[in-house]
Amino acid sequence: MRAASRLEKRNVAILVASQTLYMVATITVMTLSGVVGHRLTPAAGLATLPVAMLMIGTLLATLPASLYMKRVGRRRGFMVGAALGGALGGLVAFAAIALEHFWLFCLGNLLLGGYQGFAMYYRFAAVDVTRPAFRSRAISLVLAGGVVAAFLGPWNASLTNDWIATVPDGGPYLMIAGLALAAMLILGGLRVPASGEPAPGEFARPMAEIGAQARFWVALVAAATGYAIMGLVMTATPLSMRALGFEMGQVAIVMQWHVLGMFAPSFVTGDLIARFGVIRILLVGTAILAVSSLLAASGTGLVHFWAALLMLGVGWNFLFIGGSTLLASTHSEAERGKVQGVNDLVIFSLVAAGSLLSGNLLRQLGWTGLNLAMLGPIVLVAVLIAWFKLNEARDRPAQLSGERR
Repeated sequence: MRAASRLEKRNVAILVASQTLYMVATITVMTLSGVVGHRLTPAAGLATLPVAMLMIGTLLATLPASLYMKRVGRRRGFMVGAALGGALGGLVAFAAIALEHFWLFCLGNLLLGGYQGFAMYYRFAAVDVTRPAFRSRAISLVLAGGVVAAFLGPWNASLTNDWIATVPDGGPYLMIAGLALAAMLILGGLRVPASGEPAPGEFARPMAEIGAQARFWVALVAAATGYAIMGLVMTATPLSMRALGFEMGQVAIVMQWHVLGMFAPSFVTGDLIARFGVIRILLVGTAILAVSSLLAASGTGLVHFWAALLMLGVGWNFLFIGGSTLLASTHSEAERGKVQGVNDLVIFSLVAAGSLLSGNLLRQLGWTGLNLAMLGPIVLVAVLIAWFKLNEARDRPAQLSGERR
């Protein structure tokens, strides 16, 4: 039992470290790729395309990554993702900057999106390597790796950009490649128990049957809506702040606190789920997102942006971790590949769409209108979760009565 506990902790530590290294890559791209794109692009309107390519790469890799790992296992899949997505993507992006080739730079960011597509399953791997009682905490600890990355990502984007004088801004992408190789080596030590790996010939229900579960829809809608709203508002924030005359240093502070809001609660979210139940945490997450929208709409001072983006991150954390935890209860090991793949495919489809629409919505609605518009989907998600909670509470006495008979 003690040996199993040590292996469990070791596996979670490997996933936390790998999460941190991958998040450094993602935050570096979000911070720097738009700036590099503006310098390399043949058309000003394409400047932020490299950042969008990160999300598109994630979208394209999500389902294939899940199905690939269903066949070969978590460890090998994660190592392939780190090598071909992270290391190769970083090197291609660096070469593109050296050659001043915009479309090659877009390809590098697309590959880095593939890295993210694989790495998004670190949180599900935490379920595979832990006991049921520890799973929500394990998911939270893995996502908490983003706290360290919230500092390392911006530092990488600024402190390593002069590494090679002839390739300005190339250094951070070389660092991404090096960190991805380090992640690959670390992931080589991951040991998923046989119970956490797919068994050949094991029965798996059709996706239509799995998708008919109310809890599957609650898990999917909560996580996907929370992520899409977070991505849309986060993308619009720098544009709005710059238009209002804020300096880049002020924008960076707001964004850093936003990332901390996304990941710092992860140290306690799992404990809160274990204590109060996942449905209550999902409802609290929708309430926090609503507060974020109202704070953003209440003014355009630095404090308003700071508080709104901080709360936006915390609300995302509760919905994403809560949704991931609830999703894990809807499928068997044999079904996890397609279920988790469909889940993340839907999530990143909405995130990619939100990121691409963000600029246009900001121009049409303004900062205040955009945030007030977010209240609609937030309320709908809250109603869905409350409906599920009431139905579950109503059905429980009937189930207990049937068991007594």
